[in-house]
Amino acid sequence: MIEVLVVDDDFRVARVNAAYVAKVPGFHVRGTAHNAAQALAVLEGGGVDLVLLDHYLPDETGLSLVRRLRQSGHPADVIMVTAARDVATVRTAMRFGALQYIVKPFTFAGLRVKLDAYAQLRRALDGAQEAGQDQVDRIFGTLRAAAASTPLPKGHSAPTAELIRRALSDASLPLSAHEVAERTGLSRSTAQRYLKQLECSGRLHLTLRYGETGRPEHRYSWPEGTPAA
Repeated sequence: MIEVLVVDDDFRVARVNAAYVAKVPGFHVRGTAHNAAQALAVLEGGGVDLVLLDHYLPDETGLSLVRRLRQSGHPADVIMVTAARDVATVRTAMRFGALQYIVKPFTFAGLRVKLDAYAQLRRALDGAQEAGQDQVDRIFGTLRAAAASTPLPKGHSAPTAELIRRALSDASLPLSAHEVAERTGLSRSTAQRYLKQLECSGRLHLTLRYGETGRPEHRYSWPEGTPAA
């Protein structure tokens, strides 16, 4: 059983997140905390495998708490669950070793994808002393696959995402939003909206093509084997 500590300053949100965790087979809520001090007290008691950690806490930030855990050598893994969307916070979370980053609001299905991927990661690591390149690729690929399989947000349809996936997969070179719109029959604004969401969720690759003047052109490609939804 994977023991989870849910940390959120909002009591209601903490209860909801804990209820979500309890619904996923193989996971058990070890406790909840509403500030960093409470979280540390639970962690120091031992037995916590995973922390679902909010960034905005009343006594210190979630990232500050992650840094303290890493500096002290605490073994608990961390998934950030927060409304913080700025790239600087996301980048810092990665540097401090957060395994995943979930932006509020989210659904139970979205959280379960991340938790199932975490369970797969633990199974891949348990008992392993050394790993060849294939196994290393599978271990790192487990978390990337979780990002790729996150459900689409409200207002986005799986058939439209699949239409864009096919257009990008069939192309020999990365495509612009205008080119995707032409190949799919979608409006440019719709194509751009889906491309941005799919890129943010890690499903496709974004590259920039610089011309002689003006802003760089965004061009998109689809990694082989990545599902649209």
